[in-house]
Amino acid sequence: MALNDTTTMEMSYAEAAVLAVQREMEADPKVVVLGEDVGRGGIFGQYKGLQQRFGDQRVIDTPISEAAIMGAGVGMALAGLRPVVEMRVVDFALCGMDELVNQAAKNRFMFGGQGRVPLVARMPGGIWDASAAQHSQSLEAWFAHMPGLVVVSPSTPQDNYSLLRAALQCGDPVVYIEHKALWGARGPVDETLAVPLGQAACLREGDALTLVSWGKQLQACAAACDALAAEGLAVELIDLRTLWPWDREAVLSSCARTGRLLVVHEAVQAAGFGAEIAATAAEATDCRIARLGAPRIPVGYAQVLETQSRVTAEAIVAAARKLAG
Repeated sequence: MALNDTTTMEMSYAEAAVLAVQREMEADPKVVVLGEDVGRGGIFGQYKGLQQRFGDQRVIDTPISEAAIMGAGVGMALAGLRPVVEMRVVDFALCGMDELVNQAAKNRFMFGGQGRVPLVARMPGGIWDASAAQHSQSLEAWFAHMPGLVVVSPSTPQDNYSLLRAALQCGDPVVYIEHKALWGARGPVDETLAVPLGQAACLREGDALTLVSWGKQLQACAAACDALAAEGLAVELIDLRTLWPWDREAVLSSCARTGRLLVVHEAVQAAGFGAEIAATAAEATDCRIARLGAPRIPVGYAQVLETQSRVTAEAIVAAARKLAG
């Protein structure tokens, strides 16, 4: 459904991703896709119709071997292609970690820039309803820790379109983490809007405290902001969007102004990426700082157990009240 102009359409998070890959494949014949089930559109519909449009030599179905898929993608990139490497879910990417971490991430450095690995590894992350511990992990901190990798986590259909195109144009290996529970989320997408990697978005302005998050966790943060606003606390909400390189200037300037910083993520709090943001802010500003993440437990299958791993709007409100008090 068209919105205000011919370039802006209402679409889902998954449809926005399909459109982004389609546009890059149309613009550059070196862009290819490989992975399990991509020919039939992917398990979330994030490649729907692409094999029919571009053929099975550019949208390539692979055997069930993440090491082989990632290894082939690295080889393709070194040979001059720009592969989209589909891992189905981030949990499965652990089987391809050597190829990504020891080969893709380090090649440009180890060989003095003679080789580049311009691949995008799509790794849907986060809690997947009733999918238990091996299908519900948030592992972005692992990849942000690794020199040579760019890490992206879009939270809206617009960002999934714009950031996926930016990732495919990047020239370096990008770990692209779409949330498993966002595929059906709908919103406006402007095809002409370019979003550079490394630039955060300020979703709400406020002066009581700065709240930083990314991915699907922004939904709970927005709900918390509504509740806090009703109490007279105006929260500045920042969507990081890119975890590495992350937008230090946006975060530090905001929390220096508000005097308080709360970092919230769906991932386990212990050694989560929020700790990096908190430590950087502590070194650079005098603001009060808190962080909030999941307990250090595997995500349970039963709903009552799964709920224990979720960071709720109520928990965010409580943490914000304590920080602002």
